[in-house]
Amino acid sequence: MQRDVSSCNTYNYGDALYWDARYVQDALSFDWYQCYSTLRPFVRSFVSTSSRVLMVGCGNSLMSEDMVKDGYEDIMNVDISSVAIEMMQTKYASVPQLKYMQMDVRDMSYFEDDSFDTIIDKGTLDSLMCGSDALLSASRMLGEVSRLIKPRGTYFLITYGDPKVRMPHLTRSAYNWKISLYIIPRPGFKRPESCSSSAKSCMEAIPITSEGMLPHDYVLEDPDSHFIYICKKKDEDEEAQLPSYPLMEDVL
Repeated sequence: MQRDVSSCNTYNYGDALYWDARYVQDALSFDWYQCYSTLRPFVRSFVSTSSRVLMVGCGNSLMSEDMVKDGYEDIMNVDISSVAIEMMQTKYASVPQLKYMQMDVRDMSYFEDDSFDTIIDKGTLDSLMCGSDALLSASRMLGEVSRLIKPRGTYFLITYGDPKVRMPHLTRSAYNWKISLYIIPRPGFKRPESCSSSAKSCMEAIPITSEGMLPHDYVLEDPDSHFIYICKKKDEDEEAQLPSYPLMEDVL
């Protein structure tokens, strides 16, 4: 079986050494995929400001800082790179709402079960899907995410992966997540002049077929769009109704 290599290259994004070297060479703040100003409508809709938030794979992103400026009170940030974490601990030493710890998202046993209301992932699952042992790494990370989210809590995943390559991983029965899908264009995307003004609203959830795919007649406004999966953890007494989609050869 193969990995999801649609946006991968030769780097091992699951390796701490790669990220340490990268942050040594380039210490400037960088946000993967989307900045907070674009994601804010989704965050404000699904995450209360009093939530205890875990930002996985935080790197040197400004996302958490911007959330604190927007009223969020408690954000724990973890990253596999000790270089990035030391940098951010120094930068935000005087901001009590932000905490930083070096940690591998495949093993977050430092935290107890049901520790967080919300877990935000902006490209971290994607990075593991590009590394070695991709399937095992993704399974371990998602298992930890599921363990750490409180019942009725939310896993907020921003990814390049469309439903074909992400739903098989997200719909495993053990997670018991109710999933909503949203799609946003990449930063800087400009609609062709021929497009009508009645463009799809990014805040409208996208229906998913019974096979876990986009509707056959759905056309991506931007071919390089980003996908937002809002995975809400059900109570233990709620019956899971989402089907599990099989891991096919071209989505691993």
